[in-house]
Amino acid sequence: MGTATTDLLAATQHTLNMTAAFLGGLVIAGALIWAVRVGLRVLDRDTGHPRPDEQPKMPATGPVREEREMREPDDVPVMAPGGSRLMPYELHRASTRRGKDQTRRRWLPGSTGSFGGGGLPRGL
Repeated sequence: MGTATTDLLAATQHTLNMTAAFLGGLVIAGALIWAVRVGLRVLDRDTGHPRPDEQPKMPATGPVREEREMREPDDVPVMAPGGSRLMPYELHRASTRRGKDQTRRRWLPGSTGSFGGGGLPRGL
């Protein structure tokens, strides 16, 4: 094989690579155009925005306020020796309950900033 044949094969391979890359780009561009058209068709079938008279209204009693309360864990009680086991219908829905102390815990200057998160006690 001479130099001319090698050059011809290299040029042919380069042309094939460029053609394959171009066709791959056309396939990707076509897929993107198809996806946009499908998305636009889905948007056209979607219901319109509600009219102003269909918008939600404030209740007659006024705005609803949020309720703040301090919660504490509601652990499953430990079974006493010789006691009966706890049945599923005796369990509560939530794992917390309303706390007895409803005062908010405040950060103390000079502490670590977390509640019970370690660090030295105050005064040391």
